[in-house]
Amino acid sequence: MSMEQVATRLAALGNSTRLEIYRILVRAGHTGLPVAGIQTKLDIPASTLSHHLRKLVEVGLVSQEREGTTLICHADFSVMEATFALFQSECCADEQGAQACKPGETPCC
Repeated sequence: MSMEQVATRLAALGNSTRLEIYRILVRAGHTGLPVAGIQTKLDIPASTLSHHLRKLVEVGLVSQEREGTTLICHADFSVMEATFALFQSECCADEQGAQACKPGETPCC
């Protein structure tokens, strides 16, 4: 994953409403949540929610599937893991000495 992709995804999460939407979807797990369910939890207008969901879909953090007339939103866990794995994989990479993390060491820090 490129730094540009990571930056774009983190920028999308830099908005408090989108961050809350994403948190709700992460908590919902693999079953996801209908758009109406997200709207109920956040108590925001449908047009505002649609705008924020569109941005999360654009950057790949959220996917959507239609079940009849219901639009179900899902956090894409593989994208989430890849986005944050960059930081985990580079944890303490430039640190010198006995305190330095070893590659693959868990937990690192």
